[in-house]
Amino acid sequence: MPTRKTKKAAAVDVTPVSIKPEVLEQLIPGPMSAGDFESMFRGLKKALLERALGAELSHHLGYKPGEEKPEGQGNLRNGTSGKTLITDEGPLPLEIPRDRAGTFEPQIVGKHDRRFTGFDDKIVAMYSRGMTVREIQAHLTEMYAVEVSPQLISEVTEAVMAEIAEWQSRRWIECTR
Repeated sequence: MPTRKTKKAAAVDVTPVSIKPEVLEQLIPGPMSAGDFESMFRGLKKALLERALGAELSHHLGYKPGEEKPEGQGNLRNGTSGKTLITDEGPLPLEIPRDRAGTFEPQIVGKHDRRFTGFDDKIVAMYSRGMTVREIQAHLTEMYAVEVSPQLISEVTEAVMAEIAEWQSRRWIECTR
């Protein structure tokens, strides 16, 4: 019987992410229950999503919060709207930024999207592999089926990196039971 040739799977980079012990000590200062760990992780996920959405709005408007708006730009930031996103781990309340003209169409969490699955895998894939902007663009296209510009990805990743640095430098408040 003839044998079938199979394609070899592409090698996947499984290099572990290097995290400084001091950062781990801040995130996990001692024994944690599964609930405490999940709460900490959900807080990080919420902060990252909201920061990324804010970076998308900055890209849409052409200026960052606190900067002078470009000449001729009539559209401005207009606060946020609450939205509950259904994730693999349950509901996640978010504050979605708005613009006055109502022309902002978020890419990461669309205007009418209520379901957001597999977010953890996507974030881990992007950061653990040290992906370039073009690779992240391809990944987002593959996973979310949305086209985003390299400039937008740069702005979003800069904002997310700032959020991660802030999250890592925060003081951990022990939960009281």
